Amino acid sequence: MNDTATDFQASDYRVVIGLEVHVQLKTQTKLFCRCSIRFGQPPNSQVCPVCLGLPGALPVLNAHAIELACRAGAALNCELADLTKWDRKNYFYPDLPKGYQTSQYDLPICSGGYVDIPIAPSVHPTGSQNVYKRIRLVRAHLEEDAGKSMHDEHSGRADSKIDLNRAGTPLLEIVSEPDLSCAEEAKTYLSELRLLMVYLGVSDGNMQEGSLRADANVNLHFVRDGKTVATPIVEVKNLNSFRSVERAIDFEVARQSSEFLRTGLAIGQAPKQTRGWNDALGQTELQRQKEEEADYRYFPCPDLVPIRLTSLQKQTASEQSAATPTHYRDRLIHEHQLKSNDAEILIQQGKPVVEYFLHCIQAGADAKRVSVWMLQDVLRTLNDRSIGIELYPVSPSRMAQLLAAIEQGRVDTSQAKQALAKLIDGPSLSVDAAIESLGIVRVDASEIELLCKELLAENADVIDKVRAGNTKAVAALVGQAKKKNRNADPRLVQETCLKLIEQMQ
Repeated sequence: MNDTATDFQASDYRVVIGLEVHVQLKTQTKLFCRCSIRFGQPPNSQVCPVCLGLPGALPVLNAHAIELACRAGAALNCELADLTKWDRKNYFYPDLPKGYQTSQYDLPICSGGYVDIPIAPSVHPTGSQNVYKRIRLVRAHLEEDAGKSMHDEHSGRADSKIDLNRAGTPLLEIVSEPDLSCAEEAKTYLSELRLLMVYLGVSDGNMQEGSLRADANVNLHFVRDGKTVATPIVEVKNLNSFRSVERAIDFEVARQSSEFLRTGLAIGQAPKQTRGWNDALGQTELQRQKEEEADYRYFPCPDLVPIRLTSLQKQTASEQSAATPTHYRDRLIHEHQLKSNDAEILIQQGKPVVEYFLHCIQAGADAKRVSVWMLQDVLRTLNDRSIGIELYPVSPSRMAQLLAAIEQGRVDTSQAKQALAKLIDGPSLSVDAAIESLGIVRVDASEIELLCKELLAENADVIDKVRAGNTKAVAALVGQAKKKNRNADPRLVQETCLKLIEQMQ
């Protein structure tokens, strides 16, 4: 094989991507001490001798972190370990006060597993619905987070400060096989993973606060005429948004392709790299050669005993992992017959929004009508008021009663929206009171029948048209009905007129 890349073209490669996702667990305290992990507190205000790594301080395991890790592992289709232990991962960094990270090496709490993701349109251009790709997992293990280095680049001095509030925060690191083949797939995988963790209550998934971060391992396999040359794996560190993941991978693919075609096959012998993502410049930047496992000098942590998971713990984790986004998608699409796009919008809003939808149905509302009102009116109110569904003033039962009033012909859609505005502004107001406050009086069936007889007597041509097969002709009577009785329900007027015409025959 030559030392140049002239035998290869820019299109001769396939992209190989694996993601290491760090999920901050939704505990109240750190992994090995009782320090709070509340976000946004003053620097170094949530620390103690344990998370500072002071001599003589011993760790005590947070049992809730084990519970959350098991729940996540069960939902990720992992095998939960019978026995798991802690290891010291040794490396030196300013924000790692102990000089090592307490992690898991050869006996992780979760092994194997997979995540099914919708295939990206660029990969499956036919746009078929419900086409999924399985992304295999290597493992999911527990570890503690490091602190945070803060660099002051605007003071005119090269000052760096350390905030150790995050040191010791419990993380679940989910490591995928290199099954992802483009930036779009990586973004979709990360989005599905985040949604799953939030639905399970394992993490709040707040990427702006660092609750979910990803490292992307990217390289290219150039293949032509039976020859394969791989570029060295590049690990892009600490990507904390979906957009950053997508942009960083796209940049790295372009950079590696260009580098390969420029330098030739020698790139296959180049060392692995760790690169950082500069979001402002839109590029990755070399930080160091990538460490190998031997560089970390793993050894069992002498201060923590191994953990043996019981059958009850595994069973509980399995039961708690059932309410996944996939579970709710199936219910919304197959059980309640929603369109896939409408169901996905509700799913993406989070579990409380989906539960509100289901509670409306349990209260007697029609699923498709609830869906329309949720997507158009409820979500708009939540957005305008910057509140979650738990603070929405209209309960599912009252929403169901309002939608039932439309079905019953008591109000039309426009009037129902006015009544909803009244219910939002008056949380203690009943649906009947909201409707009555609009001056709407319910017209009983006998009154509607008399009105329709009068209309038909005045519009013989409508009778002739309906008898000729044009049933839509009765719609012309709705306006006249409203003039005679503004509370007359249009739908009921049309139904009654058709019934009376049929009886005339």
